[in-house]
Amino acid sequence: MTAIIHKPISQLKITWRLLPNEFILPDDPVDDIDHPLLANGVRQSVVDSPELMQDALIVSNFALCAAVDDRTICKAPDWMYVQPVQPSPHNYPRRSYTPHTEGTVPVVEREFLSATYGDEYSVKYTEEIGKWFFYEQVIKVPRYVIFRSHTGKIEVSALESDRYDHQNSDENGSYLIPGLNLFLGVWQETREGRTGYWLRWRTAGGEMLLWPEERTENERQRAENERQRADRQQQDKELAETLLEQERQRNQEILARLAALGIDPE
Repeated sequence: MTAIIHKPISQLKITWRLLPNEFILPDDPVDDIDHPLLANGVRQSVVDSPELMQDALIVSNFALCAAVDDRTICKAPDWMYVQPVQPSPHNYPRRSYTPHTEGTVPVVEREFLSATYGDEYSVKYTEEIGKWFFYEQVIKVPRYVIFRSHTGKIEVSALESDRYDHQNSDENGSYLIPGLNLFLGVWQETREGRTGYWLRWRTAGGEMLLWPEERTENERQRAENERQRADRQQQDKELAETLLEQERQRNQEILARLAALGIDPE
């Protein structure tokens, strides 16, 4: 891919000013109905981990901002994870995020592609600034993930020597995301009316981070197992009491027979 470059990248002036209140954010519609489901699925599996949620910003289609040569540039990743971030001033709703001013650089950016290629691979920085260039050369996001939900193909690039380098998966087909200390992989699932490829997290030990409905089902199954265990214990107790009562009755019958024969049991 060839970029039209007006001056060396090293000469770009990059600053980290807050987004002006009067700045009008783009309001582009989501081009694939699967994208919100995919973004929500990735988020829902980490909300049960306090260490991942504390002081974190986990958002989708949310403005990530920087100034390049005094031009305010905003891109809206399909999914972004940042930790830690500073509290929003005066508890106002956060409408954008500027690294180095409001917190750290995002740990990972993620784009969900439709059937066609788009700005996600663009390295342009003339009148237009492409997402690839923005994440790699301006924000310097350590991990950039591109996922094609219709084929299940995932690409993970790591920032190495100021350039994105394609990463290979491990033996399980997953990719380590430093900063989260989790592995990201692709699974085929059915949820929320959608059957297809989804991104899932797992730990280094191979344990899958669960979606809320899976956690609920696990809790239901644990409660059912506990109920069954309690039922078995009660049944065992009742059986033991029955056997003890039967033994007592047999002893009484033996004593009665001995007494009828005039034999002293002692």
